[in-house]
Amino acid sequence: MAFRLSTGLRNALLGKDDFKAIMNNGWLDIFTGSQPTSADAIEVGTKLVRISSTSGTGVGDGCKYGTVGSGVLPIGTPAWKGVILVTGVAGWFRFYASSGTGGATGTSGTAIRFDGNVGISGADLNLSHTNLTKDAAITISAANITQPAE
Repeated sequence: MAFRLSTGLRNALLGKDDFKAIMNNGWLDIFTGSQPTSADAIEVGTKLVRISSTSGTGVGDGCKYGTVGSGVLPIGTPAWKGVILVTGVAGWFRFYASSGTGGATGTSGTAIRFDGNVGISGADLNLSHTNLTKDAAITISAANITQPAE
């Protein structure tokens, strides 16, 4: 697994805010290829889709998180959705916070975001398939962020 936090997110977590407060209402982009070695690095590969709560069509469109319990933060409702922009094989994702420098793309030591790998099983983000087709809809109805006890 390759779940990576940006310097901006790590600094925010050590400040006054919690993960859910920081990342609620953000969005998720899925790319082809291998993820960068750092969440501070520029995005690589082709962006296949932007995931939000209403496929980019509504006010307050960001991805919502649910209620924390037992060290697990599930995604909230509505389900996270997107329309695929380009056909390709999903390899990694980047989740961007909605405010401040959260949505900053490119190389940044202050952007608030995190990365992970994409797969069918055992990945940071598991999809039913990784072959994404242009103009098809994608829905993520279940996913968790887990804070290990140790």
